[in-house]
Amino acid sequence: MNKMVKVVIAAYGITPFTKDDQKIESVLLKSAKNLFDNNPKINRNDIDAVLVSTNSNSKYLSPILSEMAGIQPKIAHSVESLCNSGTNAIVSAYSYIASGLADMVLISGAERYDSPGQILEWDNSRGEFKHPIFWASIFTKSYKREFSISDEDLAIVSVKNHKQAKENPNALTMDTCTVQDVMNSKKLTDDLRVLNCSRPCTGSASILLASEEAAKKITDMPVWITGIGQKTISAGFTKHASFSSMESTKLAGQTALKMANHNTEDIDVVEIHDAFSVCEPIALESLGFSSTGDGIGIVKALHETDNFKINPRGGLIGSGHPLGATGIAQTIEITQQLQSNAGNRQVDSAKVGLVHNMSAAATSSTVLVLEK
Repeated sequence: MNKMVKVVIAAYGITPFTKDDQKIESVLLKSAKNLFDNNPKINRNDIDAVLVSTNSNSKYLSPILSEMAGIQPKIAHSVESLCNSGTNAIVSAYSYIASGLADMVLISGAERYDSPGQILEWDNSRGEFKHPIFWASIFTKSYKREFSISDEDLAIVSVKNHKQAKENPNALTMDTCTVQDVMNSKKLTDDLRVLNCSRPCTGSASILLASEEAAKKITDMPVWITGIGQKTISAGFTKHASFSSMESTKLAGQTALKMANHNTEDIDVVEIHDAFSVCEPIALESLGFSSTGDGIGIVKALHETDNFKINPRGGLIGSGHPLGATGIAQTIEITQQLQSNAGNRQVDSAKVGLVHNMSAAATSSTVLVLEK
């Protein structure tokens, strides 16, 4: 069997996240066009596959995007996995290249502000509690109780991430907030307020993966995908053994770090899937960046020292959460950080980065390790 081909992130494009009412096809095309505009060396005839990441009900989006972008790929299909659709699509693209089925793959993710992917109708065990706000509330209550964490402690996640999003030109808003602002924002459940939550929005992100040889033609700043971990525990969150940890995140993280031959001490910059404020400390603990119950301590220390290591673009809470685009946007952020191309949110001397993207109360998680 041939040796597995190395895979490079060779180009990317992204749109500002907004509340605009646009057709999903138009949203998709915008980030793909941005990618090509930023990288005129790319020959569309060299793109072997086009993958679309979205939870939209529109059909045949990958061939539609291919036609609009002037591409006639060998492989074209969509990937849907709720909130980690984007990284699942990246892993699929990686696999096509590593196996030799493709040399260059375009992945475009997009969502509208009214995406149907926010609610999981299948899980009847939830009764009326189908919206993500309810699993987030259960996680929050459990985490606070187990580790004596206060609402004010968790509010710091939102304060930090909104502060960092102010340096992200593509963020949904540039509004900052204080702990008191979070505490005074509209109460949604006993444990969650509006500013504890990420916000659905309209947005798109595209990324181009290539083999090492193909990438040489179009970039002199390659970023390598060196570790991949994926784990699905279930579909319904009621199967979780604990509501204050994320087993799928833990297992996906271990797999990705082992594949990349790294540990958490080697990671310079991290994108965490902070769909709700409680998700950031729990994910940091599950990935091994802190001991159990001390994830919030890391968040506080980073905030107090203006250290952008975790969620430099503002996370989902700060920058918005267009489901199909989120994992790709996270991966673009780490790529920009490793290329020292992240402007005022740049993390010093970033050489190795990690992306954590998950779905539906961490019933499924994807972790990527990237290196310059």
